[in-house]
Amino acid sequence: MGFKVLIAPDKFKGTLTARAAADAMARGWRRARPDDEIAVFPISDGGDGFGELVSAGLGAVPRKVLTVDAAHRTCNAEWWWEAASRTAIIEAARINGLAMLPPARYHPFELDTFGLGAVFRAAMATGARRCLVGLGGSATNDGGFGLARALGWVFLNERGQVIERWTELHALSQFSFPERERWFEEVLVAVDVQNVLLGPAGCTRVYGPQKGVRPEDFEFCERCLGRLAEVARRELHFDAASEPGAGAAGGLGFGLRCFLNARLESGFGLFARSTGLEARLREAQLVVTGEGAIDASTLMGKGVGELAARCRAAGVPCVGLAGVVADAAQASQHFQRTYALVPEFVTRERAFAEAATCLEELAEKAAREFRQDDQGHRHEGKGDCRVPSQPT
Repeated sequence: MGFKVLIAPDKFKGTLTARAAADAMARGWRRARPDDEIAVFPISDGGDGFGELVSAGLGAVPRKVLTVDAAHRTCNAEWWWEAASRTAIIEAARINGLAMLPPARYHPFELDTFGLGAVFRAAMATGARRCLVGLGGSATNDGGFGLARALGWVFLNERGQVIERWTELHALSQFSFPERERWFEEVLVAVDVQNVLLGPAGCTRVYGPQKGVRPEDFEFCERCLGRLAEVARRELHFDAASEPGAGAAGGLGFGLRCFLNARLESGFGLFARSTGLEARLREAQLVVTGEGAIDASTLMGKGVGELAARCRAAGVPCVGLAGVVADAAQASQHFQRTYALVPEFVTRERAFAEAATCLEELAEKAAREFRQDDQGHRHEGKGDCRVPSQPT
């Protein structure tokens, strides 16, 4: 008799989307264990692919809006609309994503989140009551300054002059509120990192280098964002800069918290609650997940690690497939078994050139090795896989 198997990977960055990875895993698993009842449910923790996956789970339809990207080049940005619940789904990287820009052509001082404002305006005009926003993959480091300007916030220096670039924020004295202070009843932001805005664990020092911020620019960026945080704390009467996730997407988490009164949540937790994944987890007898690399970051709040932790708490076996597994001993604390493509199974070159085929073959291998004594049942007293209503 077959098992109820939930196949729920995240993306394999640089090679496969979460959907493509899930389909490849399912093909391989079915070949080895045709009697298993397989459900395919690709996941996201708020990064790339969040919008498409959440919209598919909610039955939302795509919409387009004319706006600009991080470099202020005209673009047609996609977002999603679910009419019954009046919910807009927005993936920030569709507007200000690093992948939308030519490599190394723009300095991060030239980039901002202004174009995201048009998407929120379109959502409001459509009648949205609630917004689900995914962060990740951003090219910007402006603390959400551009978005705030697009929504009508005005930033002034000591002379009363308008500040139009985030690199002038070191001179910020005050800001004025827009005519419309409340845009939506609820804005929920899926963050895939827990970084604060400033300091050694802040957005500039941790993620700035991959966007082109040089070490010699760190202090200047901190001055600009630090001044924005200081004035925001004074004017809004709360300290958003210190909240976990404020540093997500170059400080866009902070900007959404301040200027749209958003709530920052664990990306995977929000995804699971919004899409019905919780119910699928409760029904599963085995979960197969994976991503490009199972490493320390996987086990520190990333979606695949969160999924494995909930499976462990419920006594449900969880198998992890990855391009590489950095520390198998550490991973064994969260996964019943892990399998790596490289270097044990295939060469790195083949793993990149034939990613789907290699993952399919790895899933088949994992399925064949899933022995009877691995097919444990839920252990009593270990709870269930429901995701808590607040981020962990």
